Amino acid sequence: MNRKLHLARLSNARWAWRREHIARKARTAWQREHKSYPRKHVREFFVNDERDAMMILNKTTAIKRQGIVGGLMVIALSLLMLGCSAESETAGRDQANRLIPAVEAVQARFGSLPLTERFSGVVKAKNQIEIYSEVNAVIVEVSVKNGDVVKRGQTLVRLRDKELQEQLKQAQAGYQITVAQAKQAEAQLREVQSELQRTKTLAEKGLASATELETVQTRAVSAEANFELAEARVEQAQATRDEREEALSQTVIRAPIDGSVGNRNAEVGMLVNSGTRLFTLGQLDNVRVEVVLTDRMLSYIEEGQRAEIFSENASTGLLAANISRISPFLHPITHSTDAEIDLANPEGRLKSGMFVTVDVYYGESEQATLIPLSALYENPTTGGTGVYVCQDSLRGEAVNAMTDGQTAALTNPVAFKFVPVEVIAQGRMSAGITGVAPDSWVVTIGHSLLDTESATARVRPVHWQRVEQLQTLQRDDLLQEVLQKQREARGDSTFSE
Repeated sequence: MNRKLHLARLSNARWAWRREHIARKARTAWQREHKSYPRKHVREFFVNDERDAMMILNKTTAIKRQGIVGGLMVIALSLLMLGCSAESETAGRDQANRLIPAVEAVQARFGSLPLTERFSGVVKAKNQIEIYSEVNAVIVEVSVKNGDVVKRGQTLVRLRDKELQEQLKQAQAGYQITVAQAKQAEAQLREVQSELQRTKTLAEKGLASATELETVQTRAVSAEANFELAEARVEQAQATRDEREEALSQTVIRAPIDGSVGNRNAEVGMLVNSGTRLFTLGQLDNVRVEVVLTDRMLSYIEEGQRAEIFSENASTGLLAANISRISPFLHPITHSTDAEIDLANPEGRLKSGMFVTVDVYYGESEQATLIPLSALYENPTTGGTGVYVCQDSLRGEAVNAMTDGQTAALTNPVAFKFVPVEVIAQGRMSAGITGVAPDSWVVTIGHSLLDTESATARVRPVHWQRVEQLQTLQRDDLLQEVLQKQREARGDSTFSE
């Protein structure tokens, strides 16, 4: 009984403590939400029941959550507005930069262009010849190597001559035998001729019969024939001996002219046949450039016209010359012929077999508006060729700075318009066109930034000299690329400096 009473009291105490704890939390929450209420008013909301306390606590928690959610929504909206504002500013700046690009422009001229024709030429040494073996033999000595300069008559190669020496000895012996036989036949002929003369004298005196005279005459004719045969054998033996001597001399191959040695194809121990090429020999202090002309070109390209040769091995990169010769005979299949340009090559920079670029000047074009080649632009929309022309006159500090030799600054935005043109003449650096007035400013760099029929851009005026320098660099880069590909195709770099 006492135990049950104790447990009941303990349970009532726990329940009272829990109810008081819940009521205390409810009062604290209410005070936070209603800070302006006096504490005595809060006591009036004394909770006598656990259910009422839980309702107050839940309501307070809901109010707090609504406040947090509202605050988060305000922060999110603020960030979104800031992001939109930043994106708007960036888009505005990008749009401004895109709409006002910077280009370079040059002022067109009026005049005529030199008419040129470009060729790919091949360098060849003056008096360039191939050295061949004329006998079948083994090489025993090679006296020169590639690049050696030799004089006429200098020994290049020696071939084995033992067999030829033996043949020469035999030929000399045979010659001596035939000479002796000829002398013997001559002596016999003289003897018979003397006997014939005596027999004739005796026959005239009646001391010799006609039969005896006839017999001696027959012997004389036979002796004369034997002598002639002996002389022919001597000549034959002499020819054989001379042939053997010539063959023996051909075992020593000598330089037929002064020049430089190249394309060596001779090594000790190598068996060569008649017709085997051993060397190339030529004079490199003077060279010639050969180009191919079609039958159409012969109507305007003539001997004596000015030519310019471009080579990376030349000290200045550009060599001036004139067309020296044009062959009057055309190939029956290709209907083309060769033109030759003689060049002095004192430093030996131009090598035989090199490829060079040749420009031949054959006249001048008619008067037209002249622009740099870099000003021509193919419209990606229409596919037509034209130029971007400045619609406003460029004046002020930028142009004045360019005139004073300084780098011009960018001008204020000006309008440009794409104008189709017709190219009536084209030179190495510039083109003659119709459709654009002289003194117009045309874009040379930055066409793709405009890329519409009409656009606005800021301009940096430049000199023709700068444009030509840039075009020269581009041309040199392309030439270097072509020459490099040619070297790679040949598998060497012998022409590099």
